[in-house]
Amino acid sequence: MPRTIRVGSKLPAFTLFDDRGEHVSLESYLGETVVLFFYPKDSSTGCTQQACEFRDRLPRFKKMNAVVLGISPDTARKHVNFKKKNDLPFTLLVDAEHKVAERYGIWVQKMLYGHKYMAVERTTYIVGPDGVVRMIFSKVKIDGHAEDVAAAVKELGLS
Repeated sequence: MPRTIRVGSKLPAFTLFDDRGEHVSLESYLGETVVLFFYPKDSSTGCTQQACEFRDRLPRFKKMNAVVLGISPDTARKHVNFKKKNDLPFTLLVDAEHKVAERYGIWVQKMLYGHKYMAVERTTYIVGPDGVVRMIFSKVKIDGHAEDVAAAVKELGLS
């Protein structure tokens, strides 16, 4: 499926369960800058590094009035364990059936050791208070990513 989200377009609405089992709607964040990062799997080495980098920079995001949300196909239970183990202070959303990832065009075929499988393509969206996508980071390289996103939020003047 081709990538369906573009800079300058409204981020399609969704409602998902969060790590506490509560419904969270993207629309509830209208009026706030949102950093929405999609990652493949809780507790994997790369995803742990990525989430911890966002954790470590969360004060900077808060200072710019930006909300950080993580989203993966893992269950709420796995999210709870992941958050507890890594002291993650932001909300993790459950896209267990990968419907949001599919809709956004980031549920893709990958290959590992010659085996094909489907997974989330690591992607981060910066969404303005009006719900419009201001920047997209595709095929994210983990090291330094959270810092790059924080710098972009600042440069975009969304704080």
